[in-house]
Amino acid sequence: MAEAPKVAVIRTGLANLASVLAGLRRAGADPFVTEDPSDVGRSPYVVLPGVGAFGPAMERLNDSGMADRLRERYEAGRPTLSVCLGLQLLHASSEENPGVEGLGIIQLHIRKFPSTLRIPQLGWNEVRPESSAAYLQLGYAYFANSFHAPSVAEGWTPAHTTYGVNFVSAIERGAWLACQFHPELSGDWGLQLLKNWLSLAPSRIVKSEVKAC
Repeated sequence: MAEAPKVAVIRTGLANLASVLAGLRRAGADPFVTEDPSDVGRSPYVVLPGVGAFGPAMERLNDSGMADRLRERYEAGRPTLSVCLGLQLLHASSEENPGVEGLGIIQLHIRKFPSTLRIPQLGWNEVRPESSAAYLQLGYAYFANSFHAPSVAEGWTPAHTTYGVNFVSAIERGAWLACQFHPELSGDWGLQLLKNWLSLAPSRIVKSEVKAC
């Protein structure tokens, strides 16, 4: 039997780590929680979860040194999964906290859903990936979000979802996968997504340049 892959799960503060860890274990991984940037540098797989606000999360990543390690992982194309707020943190900025710089891996901006909608979006919604997606399949996922990515950066393969407006609900590029929804709370479909990422990501490592987006 193959050894379970080690997965470093970054402690970002308000993320529900118990459900993330349980989901990864169901997918066959051996996850552990870390606040040590060196773990992010050396672990074969890394997960950036997140629940809460853009600004405080970025402050924690910057103060801990995690932000730089995540940018290095992107440049090296190493397997990394971002969940919920984790997807938003990859971007340059967010309407949630104007003036706060994100990781800048994607030079686009996160927007708030229109005030005409019930916010946050809570519950199941359809995820529609492009046909070229490696990990994502058509299905339903569980969302809990007030902010969203309205567009996708060049070089990333998106999935889209509609909640009043059409938005980017997931993106993938090489060994990187980022989901606005919670795969660990999305039943068998989410479990299969985690399995796909764990099994396929090592074969899809492509070195990237942060400024290319």
